[in-house]
Amino acid sequence: MSKTSLEKIANWDEEIAQIRNKQKLEKQKHAKAERAARTKRLCSRHGLLESMLPEIAGITDEQYKSIIEKAVDNEFFRKLLDGMTAMAEDIVALDAKPTTTVDGVKSTEQPNGNGNKPNSNAPNSHAQNHNPNHKHNGNGTRQSG
Repeated sequence: MSKTSLEKIANWDEEIAQIRNKQKLEKQKHAKAERAARTKRLCSRHGLLESMLPEIAGITDEQYKSIIEKAVDNEFFRKLLDGMTAMAEDIVALDAKPTTTVDGVKSTEQPNGNGNKPNSNAPNSHAQNHNPNHKHNGNGTRQSG
């Protein structure tokens, strides 16, 4: 027996409702995973801070807020964070670049174009850029001296 148009419409309505329920469940699952990741990140980061400053465990939330506000309200911190953010964006951009094939060998483009990186295991690998006449002034910049 063939279904009538109204029966077909009713079946489609039922399928639409099922798909909407699946969508709703998937959104809830995603939100739950996001919350779990955020909770893990917050606990991990605060745990790191507390391991470096054990006395911070005994202060109030207001004192903690005040310390964090004062710590981040300076130019050095902002420049440092901006640099880290830019570096993270560069890494994401590099990961997104497609690999190219040369003679059947896959390779990823390097940010400086030639693929050469300084050898961090080599002794004095940074010595070529170090000027002993420069003095560090404690705020991340150097002064000639």
